[in-house]
Amino acid sequence: MTVLLLFAAVCCAAPVSNAISAYVAIQTGLQDDAGITDGGTAADIPARMLTAYKKAAAQVGKYVSKCQGMRWPVLAGIAKVESNHAIGRSIAAGGDIRPKIYGVLLNGSGAGGNTTAFPDTDGGKWDGTASGERAVGPFQFLPSTWEGVGKDANGDSTADPHNADDAALGAAIYLCSNGRDLTKRPQLEATILQYNHSSEYVANVLGWIDQYTAAAKAPDLKNVTVKVRTVLEAALSQRGVPYSWGGGNASGTSYGICCSPSGKSGTHIKGFDCSGLTQYAYARAGISLPRVAAAQAGVGQRIPASLGTSALKPGDLVFYATAPGRDSTIYHVGIYVGSGQMVNAPRPGAVVRLDAVNAMSGFAGGARLL
Repeated sequence: MTVLLLFAAVCCAAPVSNAISAYVAIQTGLQDDAGITDGGTAADIPARMLTAYKKAAAQVGKYVSKCQGMRWPVLAGIAKVESNHAIGRSIAAGGDIRPKIYGVLLNGSGAGGNTTAFPDTDGGKWDGTASGERAVGPFQFLPSTWEGVGKDANGDSTADPHNADDAALGAAIYLCSNGRDLTKRPQLEATILQYNHSSEYVANVLGWIDQYTAAAKAPDLKNVTVKVRTVLEAALSQRGVPYSWGGGNASGTSYGICCSPSGKSGTHIKGFDCSGLTQYAYARAGISLPRVAAAQAGVGQRIPASLGTSALKPGDLVFYATAPGRDSTIYHVGIYVGSGQMVNAPRPGAVVRLDAVNAMSGFAGGARLL
C-alpha cells in the first residue's frame, strides 16, 4: 500500500577525502530490498544515541565557532546510514558502545566494496588491527581522521571513536569544518559529500535528515477543533508502532496479512498499515472510514491535487497515487498535522511517524472530513 522515497544504501570503500569509510548496513545485515531498514522518527534511535547527537550539536560551537546550523537530525542522518545508530550494541551510560563497530579492512580486496588500500596509521589502537585501516565506531571514522577531530565529550579524559558522545562530537566538528552554514542546502550537501564522496550517499543521508527534521518538529494543536485534535492526538499517540501490511483497524493495532508487493508479510507483526492507522484515528472522533486508501478518498470533501499542499488543513487525509488524478490508483494515505507534516505509516519495516508531506511520491490531494 505504500512506496517510500528512500535511497538505496551505498557501498563504498572510503571517501575521496580519506575521511570516513561508508560502513553500510549490509555489513551487519540491516539492509532489505528497499534500502536501509526504515523508521524515520526518533522512535528508531536508541535514547542514549539521541542524547549524544543532541549534546554534540550543542557543544560543537566551542570547537568550530563559525559553524552555523548544526542540528541533531544532521548527525542522526549520518549515523543512520553509517551504523543504524549502533542498534544491536550495548550503549553504556557513559556512552561506550560494545561490541565495538568495525568496518571492513580497507586493503583493496573488494570486500564490502572497498577498492583502495589504506596503510595502518594507529597500530591497531582504534581499529583493532595493525595490518591496515578500517573505519570505526557509530560514525565510521578512519583512525587517521579521528586523530584530527576526536574530542572528549563525556569527561573521561579520552577521545574515543567507540564512545557515542565522543564520536558524535567528532562528527559534528568534521561536518562543521570551514565554518559552513548548514542551514543552506547546498552547503549541507557539500558537507555530506565531504563525508563520503558519493552522490547516492548524499541523497540517502539527506533523506534521513529530512525525516528526522520533520520528526523533531512538534505539531501545534492549539488552534484546531475538538474533533481535529481528537484525530491528531490519536494518530500521534501511535508513533513508534510498527508497520504491518494489512494491519490495524478502527479498534487499534492488529496482526496483518501476507504479502506486500515486495513480499513482506504482516502476519507476525501487530501494528498498522497506512489506511489502518487513518481508520483508527478517525474512529476516535466517531467517523467510520473504508479500509483501503483509494476508498477513503471518496469520503468527505475532496481537495484536488491541483490546489497543492497549501490547501491542506490539520486533520485532512492526504493521498498519494501512481497516476495522480485517477483515484483508483491511490496507493497511500496519511493524516495532515500542519506545517507541511503528516502522521504516516509508510512501508513494511517502518514505524508510524511524522513525515514531510513531500516524503511520498505522487501527491494526489486530500479529503476533509472534519
